[in-house]
Amino acid sequence: MAATLELKYFNTFWLKKVASITAQDPAPAINAQYGNTTYPGVPQDYAADNAKDWYIEEARIRGGYNNTITDLGVKAYVVEDNPNQQHLFSSLIYSGVFNSRTGVNDTNEFSVGQDITKTVDPVNGSIQRLYAEDTNLIIFQEDKVSRALIDKDAIYSAEGNAVITSTPLVIGQIVAYAGKYGISTDPFSFAVYGYRKYFTDRKRNCICRLSRDGITEISSYGMHDFFRDELSNLNNAKIVGGFDVHNKNYTVSIQQPYNSEFPFMPSQKLVGSTSNSPQWHIADRALPSVSNYKTAAFDESVLGWTSFYSYSPTFYTTLNSSFYTAFNGSLWLHHTLGSQSKYSNFYGTTYDSTVTLLLNSNPSVVKNFKTLNYEGSDGWASDTITTSSGDAALPIAKYVAINNYSALENNMFANNFKRKENKFFANLLQDIGGQSSVDAGTDIVIAQAGEVLWGFEVSGLKGFFSTVKIKTINSVESGKKELFAVSSTIVESSY
Repeated sequence: MAATLELKYFNTFWLKKVASITAQDPAPAINAQYGNTTYPGVPQDYAADNAKDWYIEEARIRGGYNNTITDLGVKAYVVEDNPNQQHLFSSLIYSGVFNSRTGVNDTNEFSVGQDITKTVDPVNGSIQRLYAEDTNLIIFQEDKVSRALIDKDAIYSAEGNAVITSTPLVIGQIVAYAGKYGISTDPFSFAVYGYRKYFTDRKRNCICRLSRDGITEISSYGMHDFFRDELSNLNNAKIVGGFDVHNKNYTVSIQQPYNSEFPFMPSQKLVGSTSNSPQWHIADRALPSVSNYKTAAFDESVLGWTSFYSYSPTFYTTLNSSFYTAFNGSLWLHHTLGSQSKYSNFYGTTYDSTVTLLLNSNPSVVKNFKTLNYEGSDGWASDTITTSSGDAALPIAKYVAINNYSALENNMFANNFKRKENKFFANLLQDIGGQSSVDAGTDIVIAQAGEVLWGFEVSGLKGFFSTVKIKTINSVESGKKELFAVSSTIVESSY
């Protein structure tokens, strides 16, 4: 008669001591393509006989004399007669279960005598991410998204209707979602809120949402060209996604690598650095710049992409109603409240808030844009104003509060926004630095064909449409700044 003998066992800790690398120790060359430059502080080759390094298995947690020791017993080990390693990149495997009633934990058991694997179609690439939702397991492959029934299976009738039935299978039938979409090799782009799942498919140059109605390309909501251009030329770029529970936005950050192989630029050397006298300079590091990433947010309430952000996180996470990002090993809380909080402040740096828009009424008519007007809070200023013909306007400063007659007199002819009935107005004055209003060789203002008056003191810009970029400087402004509408007074060009 067979009997079950319960054995107590203790885990062993593998402790190792690696000798500290001093300045006198020779450091190995990293790679020939970096000019055989040696870098101090790199651990030496463990293949060499080094008496200063040692390795030991220990039952004590810290390895010291009379330190805390794990429970005594028999050391657990496994002998595998045929150690054949397999890489199943498109298969699922499950272990035993934990019985909360009896306290028996079999989650560390993978019985080779049972069929405990389930394989998805390998044509669709490797499995990149799994997400458990209710009693389904959603499987994200490189080129396909599927769901596996857990502890149940589907039996199809003669009419083709699926009938869910209980089954002893842990992983039941795998049903693919419609459409050739996958998560590519970007599992960190995945985010979930409620019953909606978001992910990036760089192979098809789109951002997708998985919901009750299937998979939808949300990048097609006004941003198709942008994501097509950004995702089509990625090599080793990292794509990070998360859901901002404060704004209810899916936020995705496309981050181009500044150097995918080593944190130092190949063309740069450590000036004056030797193995005996290391000299490190921050200028030797090729740190990410603003041009290396694009962070955008999608809002379900308007079914559109609402904003770009000036931060590049390592990852996103949420806790209750708080939204966090990680950057350079630190965790940052977004949307903080209080007197110390600043708008558009990310990782200790305050950025300007900008809005770029097109003024394009009667697209086929050449117009003269005379003014720029907006409704909203004070504190907004124009950054750039250009037209399709190349005309440019001088920047318009923000509104200045008028407290006395002298301030009114000084502000009358200033190139800034003026308040009238809670709206802000400003004339558009030509910029002599515009492409079509100044000669590049002589800096002399020249006229365009058909113009009678020209120059930087002439109001109005000609063109089919006008591109306007307005901003608020958050480093000097206090409180939030709202913008409701932007318009321009235009007249049809006589020319």
